[in-house]
Amino acid sequence: MGAAEVEELPGWVTLLRAPNPGPMTLDGTNTWVLRAPGAEHAVVIDPGPLDEDHLARIAGHGPYLFILVTHGHHDHVEGAARLSEILGGVHVLTADPQHSVGAGVLARDESFGGDGLEIRVLDTPGHTADSVCFLVECGDERVVFTGDTILGRGTTVVAWPDGDLGDYLTSLEALTAYEKVVMLPGHGPALDDCGAVARAYLAHRRDRLAQVRAAVAAGADSPETVVDVVYPDIAPGVRFAAEWSARAQLEYLRRESQRTPEQLDPL
Repeated sequence: MGAAEVEELPGWVTLLRAPNPGPMTLDGTNTWVLRAPGAEHAVVIDPGPLDEDHLARIAGHGPYLFILVTHGHHDHVEGAARLSEILGGVHVLTADPQHSVGAGVLARDESFGGDGLEIRVLDTPGHTADSVCFLVECGDERVVFTGDTILGRGTTVVAWPDGDLGDYLTSLEALTAYEKVVMLPGHGPALDDCGAVARAYLAHRRDRLAQVRAAVAAGADSPETVVDVVYPDIAPGVRFAAEWSARAQLEYLRRESQRTPEQLDPL
């Protein structure tokens, strides 16, 4: 993907991996704890599932300014409200109000911080409608926490109708701007170049769209038949995810067919 695994995390970042490995979560959900050197308070990103031992480990790295969530899938947010309770009511900040605790929703592209951390919300819908990334600066270092918008290994699913492929392509375009910036994903290893991975993801998505166009032209007319043609070797355990993505691809192509020539995005 044009990026290498990061051998050593920045000194102000701690990884606490949740015990929920699987085909969709890879090694488990990455919970990130951020604390600037010498700071009293930390920030946690993506508490993960409702697992009491995992949440106790997170709490042990407190105290916290607030809890951040990249998107509303249960493997990232399920434990957030319980963690807030354990921590005495620390606010949970999300882009979807149904997951926020004690505070309003995150505004897309807003900036905030405290105790040596500067955080900017990056508006990156597509994997889900509420997906955001976080650009975090500490001293002269900056990193991007990508949630499930970009993974550390493999590619992510666009789960239509909540996920939208057009939005996802736009979000990937935006993330190509972060050249040589360390990327800390929701699953998989940290990588050393967010921009390079975003470009590789874009190329992959465009190749897939070309394959889906060809499959549709040859008669595939449903997510199931598209998967049969485009993903012939898909493992049975994750076929459902491929069908989600196929639905998103077909909806993208349906909308594309309705655009005028000057509205089409070049692929």
